[in-house]
Amino acid sequence: MNTKKIACLASTALVGSLLAATAAFAQSTGSSEVDQVVVTAARARAIAGQVQETLPKSRATIDGAYLQNQATGQNIFQSLNQLPGVSFTNNDPYGSSGGNLRLRGFDGNRVSVTFDGVPLNDTGNYAVYPNQMLDPELISRASVNLGATDVDSPTASATGGTINYTTRLPGTEAGGIATASFGSDNYHRGFLMLESGEVGPLGTRVFVAGSYQKYDKFKGPGELEKKQFNARIYQPIGDNGDFVSLAANYNINRNNNIRALTLSDFRNFGKNYDFDPTCPAASAGNCANFYGRQVNPSNTGSIRGAGLFHVAENLRLTVDPSFSYTLADGGSQLGTISETDGRVRGTRFGSITGFDLNGNGTTTDTVAFFAPSVTNTRRYSLTTSLIWDINPQNRIRVAYTGDYGRHRQTGEFTYLNPDGTTTNVFGGKEGHGKTVATADGSFLRNRDRFSIAQLNQVAAEYVGKFYDNRLVVNAGVRAPFFKRELNQFCYTTNASTLPGVVTGFNVICTTQTPNAPAADGSVTLGSSSTKYIAPWSATVKYDKVLPNAGLTYQIAPGHSIYTSYAEGFSSPRTDNLYTATLVNGKGAPADTQPETTRTFDLGYRYASGQLLATVAAWSTKYKNRIVQSYDPDLGISIDRNVGDVDAFGLDTQAAWRLADYLTVTASYSYNNSEIQSDLVNGAAAGNVLPLKGKQIVETPTHTFGGRVDWDITEKLHFGVQGKFTGDRYSTDVNDEVAPHYTVWDLDVRYELPFAERTYAQLNVTNLFDETYFGSISSRTNALPITGVSGTGAPTYYIGAPRTVQFTLRTEF
Repeated sequence: MNTKKIACLASTALVGSLLAATAAFAQSTGSSEVDQVVVTAARARAIAGQVQETLPKSRATIDGAYLQNQATGQNIFQSLNQLPGVSFTNNDPYGSSGGNLRLRGFDGNRVSVTFDGVPLNDTGNYAVYPNQMLDPELISRASVNLGATDVDSPTASATGGTINYTTRLPGTEAGGIATASFGSDNYHRGFLMLESGEVGPLGTRVFVAGSYQKYDKFKGPGELEKKQFNARIYQPIGDNGDFVSLAANYNINRNNNIRALTLSDFRNFGKNYDFDPTCPAASAGNCANFYGRQVNPSNTGSIRGAGLFHVAENLRLTVDPSFSYTLADGGSQLGTISETDGRVRGTRFGSITGFDLNGNGTTTDTVAFFAPSVTNTRRYSLTTSLIWDINPQNRIRVAYTGDYGRHRQTGEFTYLNPDGTTTNVFGGKEGHGKTVATADGSFLRNRDRFSIAQLNQVAAEYVGKFYDNRLVVNAGVRAPFFKRELNQFCYTTNASTLPGVVTGFNVICTTQTPNAPAADGSVTLGSSSTKYIAPWSATVKYDKVLPNAGLTYQIAPGHSIYTSYAEGFSSPRTDNLYTATLVNGKGAPADTQPETTRTFDLGYRYASGQLLATVAAWSTKYKNRIVQSYDPDLGISIDRNVGDVDAFGLDTQAAWRLADYLTVTASYSYNNSEIQSDLVNGAAAGNVLPLKGKQIVETPTHTFGGRVDWDITEKLHFGVQGKFTGDRYSTDVNDEVAPHYTVWDLDVRYELPFAERTYAQLNVTNLFDETYFGSISSRTNALPITGVSGTGAPTYYIGAPRTVQFTLRTEF
């Protein structure tokens, strides 16, 4: 190894250790500044990319060096899967199909995911989309808070913790990174980043980056394509750490869906069963299984600001504003409708018997259209903190978080090509595809609603160090005030009838003039006797005061203990509230109650130059526990309330440097949950779900993870990692189970001797070609239950087979 390279590595290690000692791996500038006081005199360390934690809460962090060993282009959630408490199932080998996240049994909608402080959870249903995450080459670090949020977390949904990742800063010297990858399933990807270094009299630093990725589905027809663009400008101010930063991201996904299978599908057709490759013209109206209508497109982007300013010597202001944009769709995407349907005739219902939709001169056909469920969101957020350093041992922060999201959910029909594919992946969404006109000049749609989600949150936090900095105390409180403005522009059908009450969720969007209202306020349309709730608007509000506290104590050099308590709160999702109820003859949101949690942690940590280890016992008590599963046919997530739940568990993690050339990391988690009571499932006598004593769905009781890194020579690196995922129930009543499985991955890197800072890397995922069920769309019960109406078969994504990827990377 040459002298220049030794100096480079030494400086990199020094910078890394300083960052580990001073940076907080938190989601906002304010949290980063406050958490620095927690770091003890013992220098924070990193072994094999896993970072020593010092905060009085259960947290795990990986750095950019760890991410480089993973498959190129992989989404960040897959790279976090080795950490304790995290269970992530990827829906394809390269990450563009998304996946299913569980954190201590919380689904991804119960975990606050932020990107440079920008909230990524959907404003309506709190879902997160792994396929839209930042290119891994640009992530400097990622951390997971298990069971607790930061005091300024910009969320009204997080009851289960946070995942935060941070964009790298532009470098101080001009240069860049370029990668080229290819692999199984016709995979190819390119990435290029250029950075300016320090330029101008103020030392301004800038990078711009772009990537392109495309590959075939690992089963069935179709492909997945992803384009991403990123940029960041960073301006230091003075020599006291102040700065301003502005970053931008835009991501474009064009994916064909992979079919999820029931157990019956798997047994009858095998693991490779997927959508049909063609849609015969003669049966265009019945091609529900055609892959060309199973698309999952998205356009997402954000502009993210950050700033730190010393107002006085001991008083700092942090400001993190952002704007984000989402346009995406899903659902069954098949809109088959008769030309005599009332929605087609509209206000001309009584004057015509049908309307020619396909231009063939007749008005009695049944015509197929593309009708996805489209969501368009514009979101404005601000997190700001004022931090007062009373003295070196005591710090106080007050914080404000504002989050305003305009959430438009539509389902405009649009036309199909002769082969059955769509003319536009976003349907007839205004400004995109052409809508399908009805007889009265309106247009066909299967969903039409608009909501505003507004969060105003205030928070306060105290951090103090005592007994020669051996004891650190952190106490805080956050108070979210959350409001939803709801506008349902369609008629809601009567899904069930209770004494004196009409409720419903399924909708019909039409311009027909309704018949005179009934005594209860419901209406009928045309000659149908079906009751509907007329279009309605409403506003709902939720608020909660959420304390959190923690302390850590250094009992001896390298040894510390910590404990924490945190309360969590999740307001109802949009789809919950659109399950309408008639109140005084008018539509009103269903009386859905928020979910709350109380979480206790008690942990021990050890840190030395050769070993980092932690073990934490935890307990969470849920009130009004809600389970959510994505329904691929409806294109929405369906909620099921299972009542109160008690859960407890154990998370352990270790990183051991056996020698300068050999490190081993490992994690283990135990999760036990118990639903506290049976659940009445409707008004019918005896319609009770036997849930008492059952485990929460989709959550393994045991998970093991481990990795070995071996520098065989100075230029040749070998890594292997494995993850065991235990049995997971796929129904609330625990009558169907996804069996346990283990997946191994391999990576080999070789630094090319003829090119400085250039290496070739081989990644093999699912090394032993394990067949397993990955992501689960769970249901209430799979088998009939006496006295309970209805059953539903859970569906499973089949885990991707062995996949090989080769990458060439250079830095210049």
